Amino acid sequence: MKNKLFKTGCCFLIFLSLVVSVAAQNAAGPKYFLKSTDAVNRLEDSLKKQFEKQHLTWPPQAMYLRSFKYDRQLEIWVKSSAKEPYKLFKTYKVCQQSGSMGPKRVEGDYQVPEGFYYINEFNPNSNYHLSLGLNYPNASDRILSDEKRPGSAIYIHGDCVSTGCIPITDAPIEELYFLASNVRNQGQEFIPVHVFPVKYSVKKSMEFLEKSMKDNSYLQHFNNNIKEVFDYFELKKELPIIMVNRKGEYVVN
Repeated sequence: MKNKLFKTGCCFLIFLSLVVSVAAQNAAGPKYFLKSTDAVNRLEDSLKKQFEKQHLTWPPQAMYLRSFKYDRQLEIWVKSSAKEPYKLFKTYKVCQQSGSMGPKRVEGDYQVPEGFYYINEFNPNSNYHLSLGLNYPNASDRILSDEKRPGSAIYIHGDCVSTGCIPITDAPIEELYFLASNVRNQGQEFIPVHVFPVKYSVKKSMEFLEKSMKDNSYLQHFNNNIKEVFDYFELKKELPIIMVNRKGEYVVN
């Protein structure tokens, strides 16, 4: 897929508005991120069996990640062709959480970002076993976050420590890294990662969120904005086109 920048009025396509980093362009293939070929073969065999058990097609042609901060979940959605809807493959537990509800707005706030991102880096030599980088700050963050110190280096990674990242421990990140490498090699250059404060369909989670932002009109507006994407996907199991206006608000089409 060729990189293009689309413009409609004051809005820009968020996922295609930034150039993919050199690290992503030279992502380590699945045969190089573990110490032995045997280990990779065992991992691939395990994933094939998991896909077969769930009646999913291997290898997937596309993947979508959806994370929920309060619920400490990272969902992996896959599909085998552009015409079919996404299907849930697996939900990993996020083993550690830093910060609180709300988006990341400044370096050092320990916040896990909330919003719409994509994987822009594959790091097989991470200090946290393996890591997949997110393109934070995105187009919205660049408008709404601290101009000089918005923060950076947000990853999904192994181990179980977080200062704003999404840790899922070592065995899960091996599976996820392998899957992401494969779908990228299949041609999906942009693997979307959406981060929400809570899973809006869970009553307990919604009660917690409403209590957290009860007296915060900014968080209320922000959550109404990003919830549109959650609702769209829940209904259609497809991703909408997400744009950003000059105020830094997401515009869903």
